[in-house]
Amino acid sequence: MDLNTIKSKLATLNKSSNGGSKEKKDYTLIYWKPKQEGKYKIRFVPSKLNSQNPFQEIYMHYGVGKFPIMALTNWGEQDPIVDFCKKLRTTGDSENWRLAKKLEPKLRVFAPVVVKGEEEKGVRLFEFSKTLYMELLSIADDEDYGDFTDVAQGFDFVVTATKVQDRPGFQLGLRPKPKQTPLSEDASEVENWLSNQPILLEERYKYPYEKLKDELQNYLSGGDEEDSIVSEDAVAFDDNKTTTTTTNTSNNNFNLTSQGTPKKAKDKEFDDLFDNDLPF
Repeated sequence: MDLNTIKSKLATLNKSSNGGSKEKKDYTLIYWKPKQEGKYKIRFVPSKLNSQNPFQEIYMHYGVGKFPIMALTNWGEQDPIVDFCKKLRTTGDSENWRLAKKLEPKLRVFAPVVVKGEEEKGVRLFEFSKTLYMELLSIADDEDYGDFTDVAQGFDFVVTATKVQDRPGFQLGLRPKPKQTPLSEDASEVENWLSNQPILLEERYKYPYEKLKDELQNYLSGGDEEDSIVSEDAVAFDDNKTTTTTTNTSNNNFNLTSQGTPKKAKDKEFDDLFDNDLPF
């Protein structure tokens, strides 16, 4: 037995288990959004996932956990929060309907873009609201513009970020530039941008069913006193949000059981909601 090899292997494993070998992910190389007020020039790029459509519709859960969570329905899978909302709507109770509306996943849209002046960062995903999405679809439907992602004769866009008083983040507006231009004069750069793009629906971003169910239960029971969540309003005010705020989960109107019920009984009652009537 080579003790030096053993020591080296042990050191490597210890470093890995302590997280020392993990490299911090730079999400600014994956997602793009304005960091301050002003105007930004971007170019929408054909998606490598679907060259016919650069837009990807994603449904997100806001307010259930500390951060927005992708709904399992994006993968075509059963989602406990979606099923719970369906059950709430069968009760006919107005408070349950309001809670269902609050918990239902919200549409956000992503598209690959290159930011002018930051081309070295490559293609990143620009997230925006349904309002901007409809505006972009209307521009694409306009015969004066058409396919604004065309790599040879497409259009750049100007994104304007405006601070709104007493609200976090920025309101976004966009307009296409009037002149058609190539994506880049460098053919190899274009090829690189078309082939190297972030993938949004990766398995590592997906919550297991039971974990998402636990997040829901924690939310419904009020969570820990120190817990806070990111609200959808903080992420998606009007056209977009670029900052987040936290809100407390303790004002939940839906109660699983009366106060003082042991946790084990509460857990069982919550599970029974899924075992009895939910459609799976």
